Amino acid sequence: MAPKFPGPFDPVELSDLEFEHDGLRHLTFYSASLRGRGDVSLFIPRGTTFPTEIPLVLLLHGVYGSHWSWFLKGAAHRTAQQLIDSQEIRPMILAAPSDGLGGDGSGYWPMPTRDIEEWIVHDVPACVRRTFSSNGPTHICGLSMGGYAALRLGFKYPRLYCGISAHSPITRAEQMYDFVRDRDLKLSQMPARDHDILHWAREHRDLLPPVRFDCGREDRLYQAGDALHRELDALNILHTYETFAGSHEWPYWRRHIADTLRFFNSLTVV
Repeated sequence: MAPKFPGPFDPVELSDLEFEHDGLRHLTFYSASLRGRGDVSLFIPRGTTFPTEIPLVLLLHGVYGSHWSWFLKGAAHRTAQQLIDSQEIRPMILAAPSDGLGGDGSGYWPMPTRDIEEWIVHDVPACVRRTFSSNGPTHICGLSMGGYAALRLGFKYPRLYCGISAHSPITRAEQMYDFVRDRDLKLSQMPARDHDILHWAREHRDLLPPVRFDCGREDRLYQAGDALHRELDALNILHTYETFAGSHEWPYWRRHIADTLRFFNSLTVV
């Protein structure tokens, strides 16, 4: 007899708490959008009890990364717990999904056989909320390729997010070719405006939640980030743009994830 799966994401596999540390959990579940399983790494702050209303922060990784990158290379969970312990921010769940692991990097856009956009926008937050009986505002953040996705998806679906943040973001889809070996990113199968951050910024300019992004001044994407800042200014789209010393590397992102968490905290209504 075939197994019965009562929910849209079943079967769900959640790591056993007794084998975890530093508040990290790991979730694998079925996604119709991916046509198979997907992975999410999670940080649950110390002392969190469920059900609860608590902000959810989606953290999107860059090319060649995966769901574990923000935690095991970026130490985002340790930064978050330190800020919570010092009462600089309120508790937040951090959820870091994989990007579907197609090729060198997916761009987080729809593919012919897998809708990675829907996986990020709908499946991940819905399954996390269901699994942990939690509710609250959702924020989206990413670095590099994930920064591009945070901006694009945040601008495309502005009603879903309370805040948007990006570190060292790719600002145009074609810049992906500078980071990957894979020359078939399926861009031609999307309308050009769909993968254009500025198109969605113009389309939803009156609906956008607060936005911030930053880039290191030694980063290869610094000029692109500066150009996006000027383009958003020209469109009269409110945003915060910051530059710091640093390049396109994990030490920079480890330092500045705290800026994102403080920013999201400032948007959370007590």
